[in-house]
This record gives sequence, C-alpha cells and structure tokens, in this order.
Amino acid sequence: MPLRDLPDPDHLPALDPAYIRQRPALGLGPLDPAPRILLLYGSLRERSYSRLCIEEAARLLRLFGCETRIFDPSTLPLPDSHAGDDHPAVHELRELSMWSEGQVWCSPERHGQIAGIMKVQIDHLPLSMGGMRPTQGRTLAVMQVSAGSQSFNSVNTLRVLGRWMRMVTIPNQSSVAKAFNEFDDAGRMKPSSYYDRIVDVMEELVRFTILLRPHTAQLFDRYSERKEAGKPIDPNSDLSTIATAP
Repeated sequence: MPLRDLPDPDHLPALDPAYIRQRPALGLGPLDPAPRILLLYGSLRERSYSRLCIEEAARLLRLFGCETRIFDPSTLPLPDSHAGDDHPAVHELRELSMWSEGQVWCSPERHGQIAGIMKVQIDHLPLSMGGMRPTQGRTLAVMQVSAGSQSFNSVNTLRVLGRWMRMVTIPNQSSVAKAFNEFDDAGRMKPSSYYDRIVDVMEELVRFTILLRPHTAQLFDRYSERKEAGKPIDPNSDLSTIATAP
C-alpha cells in the first residue's frame, strides 16, 4: 500500500503541553468515531520539507484524537498514462479520499507555484466516481514550504483547487519560509512561530471537521445533483417543504 509510516508518532518535542487542548472540538459535535484525516505532500526528495511538515501535522492530529493516513506519491503515475487510470496507486489514493472526512495538503513552492507532484495527486481525484464524490464535503487545511522568504502562492493555489473539488477549506493556513532552517538533523521541526501556526491549523481543522460532521449531507445536497440522479423531492416527507406549506 502506498502509505507512509509515521516515525515517532507520539513524540512532540516542539510542543508545550501546558497550552494544548487535547480535544479541541469538544462540544462541537460527535467525537466518536475518530475523525479520519488524509494527508498529502508534494515532494519526493529524501529530505522533503513538505513531507516533514505533513508528519508534524499528523502527529498533532493523532494527539487531538484523529486517525491519520499519509499517502506516499512515489509510485503514482502521470494522469492519463494508464487506460482508465487503472493503477494500484491511483486506486489507493481514491479509496483513501473516500475514507477521509478531512484532508491536509502541503506543497513546496516551485517557480512561484505548487509542485507538479502535488498537482498530480489532485488531478487523480475525480469530482465523481461511480456515483460517489471522493472530495465533496471534506474539510481541507492547506500548507506550504518555501526555500526563500515567506510566500503564499502555493496555499492560494491549493485553496482554488480545494474550492474546485467542493471541499470546505478552513480559514487558517501555514506557510513555512526557509524551511531548511526549521528542522533538526532528525527531521523534527524546531520550536518556532511556524510550528505554532501548524498547531493552530490542525486544531482548527479538527474543529471544522467535527462541526460539519452532522450536517455534511444537508450542506452538500445540490439541486443539480438531485436532478442528474433523477431523485425528485417528496413533498410529503421533505421538512423544508412542510415548514413553508400554507
């Protein structure tokens, strides 16, 4: 399976436990089962800073009570290079997206934009698949890493893509400048305002995921999709119709 193991999943050296709410979404909705979060990164380098950021995010999400899975894009083919997208890595990515309730996307910035590896993963996720929608209604947190000064080009593009994929992109985001300075030799993020922002973003992602959980079906019930599927509204059972009846 193209999943990455998370090293030292419970070791959080940059986190100050005195300020942590381990259940940041308490009271916002049902916490059981654990929120399911898929994490995607955009570089195949051995020391990939987008992957290291994703791993830090996954550790935090685990602390906050989530189940996490990190997709490894190293075997993912280019779009349309296999007839019918019939490739094990493509199938796995789509199944993971269907499994998820929320997602985290982190891309390097290259030439002022997201990396090709990041776009390839998103391009393999169709809006509709066998009557199911693998991204619609999922929450999304966006992050980027840069080799130079702080930029927001990649997170802005990821927001556009999230909207196109009909996802609920949370307001907060993370952009780590000069990422090579922010990690120690073991690949762990040093204490910094950049790390604190990732904590903020993951807290917010958990809250939005739990908050939307009971309402996703209603929020993404669309006229055009009901019409396409041939599912007319029954006025005898539709509560909104009954409520506005004379």
